[in-house]
Amino acid sequence: MKIKKKLSLFIIIALIVAIAVIVTYYSGIFVPNYLKQGNFETSVIERGNVVSAINASGVVESENEVLILSPATSIIKTILKEPGSSVKAGETILILDKEQVQSDIERLSDELEVKKNNLEKNRLNAQGTRLDLGYNEEVKKLKISSLKSQLADQKQLLEVGGISPARLEQTKQEITLAEKDLQTLIEKNSIRLKQLAADEKGLLLQINMDEKVLKEKMELLNKLTVRAPSSGIILAINGHEGEKVNSDRMLVRMSDLTTFKIIGSVEEQNAKQIKTGKQVLVTIDDETLEGRIGNITPLVENSKIQFNVHLKNSNHPKLIANQQVQIKIINNSKQNVLRVKKLPEFEKSGSYKVFVIDGNEAIKKEINIGLIGYDSCEVVSGLNEGEVIISDGANFYRHLNEIEIKN
Repeated sequence: MKIKKKLSLFIIIALIVAIAVIVTYYSGIFVPNYLKQGNFETSVIERGNVVSAINASGVVESENEVLILSPATSIIKTILKEPGSSVKAGETILILDKEQVQSDIERLSDELEVKKNNLEKNRLNAQGTRLDLGYNEEVKKLKISSLKSQLADQKQLLEVGGISPARLEQTKQEITLAEKDLQTLIEKNSIRLKQLAADEKGLLLQINMDEKVLKEKMELLNKLTVRAPSSGIILAINGHEGEKVNSDRMLVRMSDLTTFKIIGSVEEQNAKQIKTGKQVLVTIDDETLEGRIGNITPLVENSKIQFNVHLKNSNHPKLIANQQVQIKIINNSKQNVLRVKKLPEFEKSGSYKVFVIDGNEAIKKEINIGLIGYDSCEVVSGLNEGEVIISDGANFYRHLNEIEIKN
């Protein structure tokens, strides 16, 4: 019982002492009424912009991704670059098996040579045929000329009675038949020449088609060595050595590193304030870049939502892939207003008391704060441009209305 009484008495005394200390602290009895230079910080009232924003975080990513597809069904023979590797334009990333394509190229080359040889034979045959056809036509024409000459002689003989009229009529019939025979021959020769031209055209078409296929195979052979289309970073390789891959399967995903965007994330509680087109400020190494919110991911992961930020200067030299950055999503802003550095006590708009330096004194004044920004606050009334307030180091003096400032 005695111990309990002593313990109770000790607790009561401790409480009295604590209360006395608190009262003494807030009464300022032991606090001097002056401040020394260098023991406090100040802030100047100035004109400028006040921006209210929500804090978010983000990661720098390439704005443009490049997908490299498999040019043909093949097997991955060699992988020369791993995900995360930097590559230059034209640098080899991986090599696909070329054996089948090389075999096709050899077969097509042989077939093409055979068809070119056939074309040459066809042209020689056509040349010989044209000569034969032309010769036959000339023979027919000469025969007709001979018959016509014979007819003229017979007409003279008929006048003197040296030939019968029947023989003259026979010659005329022979001429008519020869002319019809010549016309038929000319028409047949024309058809034959067209056939020869069609045969040559057909061979040329086959050769052209084979040449196109061969060219495609040669291009495919080159594509089986998969190269970077531009400088960038390998993000993913879809496959491993020895694996069969089908045509048009995604083999490589890489960024081109020419322009960048930010993948931002913000707490779910602020989701309603994230809207497409909203202005944001991105801080990188004490430098601020402007941007706008793009696509917003509707799904919530780890109590956060994600969104894209498209930067006004998307190729800024300080942007580096996978870099962590701070984002401020602008809710409200005011331009060219009186502003003061944001102090810890400025939590919301309203009236506050601050010490304003006037010569060798700091005088307490009541001010009205408007828009609360992320680094400064709007001064609605109570202060003028150029005035200086104590921003830190005057907490112990809040019970005073004036403080003397000593050197």
